[in-house]
Amino acid sequence: MQRYLWLILITTLLAGCAPAAQQVLPTERPTLTPTLTLTATQPPPSEGFSTPTLTRTRPPATSTGGPSPTALLGATRTPDRATTATPVRSINAPRIEFFTSDAPAVAPGSALSLFWSTRGADAATIYRLDPQGQRNQLWNVPPDGSLTVNTRADERGTVDFLLTVGEGNDRTEQRLSLPLSCPVAWFFTPPPPDCPDAEPTETRIVEQAFVRGRMLYVEGEDRIYVLFNDGLDPAWSRFQNLYNPAIHPESLEGFPVPAGRYQPLAILGYVWRGSDIVRSRLGLALEPEFASTGFTQTIQRGDAVQVYISGSDGNVLLLQPEGVTWELIPLG
Repeated sequence: MQRYLWLILITTLLAGCAPAAQQVLPTERPTLTPTLTLTATQPPPSEGFSTPTLTRTRPPATSTGGPSPTALLGATRTPDRATTATPVRSINAPRIEFFTSDAPAVAPGSALSLFWSTRGADAATIYRLDPQGQRNQLWNVPPDGSLTVNTRADERGTVDFLLTVGEGNDRTEQRLSLPLSCPVAWFFTPPPPDCPDAEPTETRIVEQAFVRGRMLYVEGEDRIYVLFNDGLDPAWSRFQNLYNPAIHPESLEGFPVPAGRYQPLAILGYVWRGSDIVRSRLGLALEPEFASTGFTQTIQRGDAVQVYISGSDGNVLLLQPEGVTWELIPLG
């Protein structure tokens, strides 16, 4: 019995002195756990809200493949649409109270008086304007006063002036336009609304009618006018008289002329025979030339001239500038 107790004691002591061992159970190889992604789902209509998706935004690619650089001076800003500031006049800016003349109309070649009054200005300037509205003469004048200006006898239409006061945004201007009365009369009635350049010129006129137009020799100008009615351009042409009866034949001998038609002679014939265009456009004459005493008058149209010629039939021929057109004005 005692021996048995010793065996139990020895066994217990040996178990207490041995290291503790942990039992290891074999398991399968672990796998990666997937990351949970929160995706926004459309809620039922009755809920009225949704859960946003948390997504990571990739930086925008650049030409180098990396993220876009951040501006050193901070975020850029798109400029607003450009606007033009409206100049604001000062409440103390000078103004013109009146600018007028002593006559409603002026006779060319006579003098006129200008009167003006300004407020808030120390001085003023008056400009004379040409027919194109350009300033071609000036007077430095006091802020209030009068000025006498002479006109030219050849001026027509209107005489125009411009009064100015102030500078920059505070400049004020006023224009004055005075009609010029017509100092001469037309040679026919009813007259045109415009004023002629000068008195009518009385002269001998040789006229001849053609199949497609007419020719006129104006002795006072020593020129030949050729008027076409074939609808081509120009509608009329003008030639200087170069006919010399001492060396130029009066007509072209042997030229075939059918019955009822005529070959133009002398001055008219010289232009007709010498120009293929004139001859082909006019054709042959319908009657012999006819000489009478008539009148001419003109109106200056810029660099061109509008011509009026009395016709042999008692009417007036109007030739528009630059050969654009011509027309017959019936008188009655």
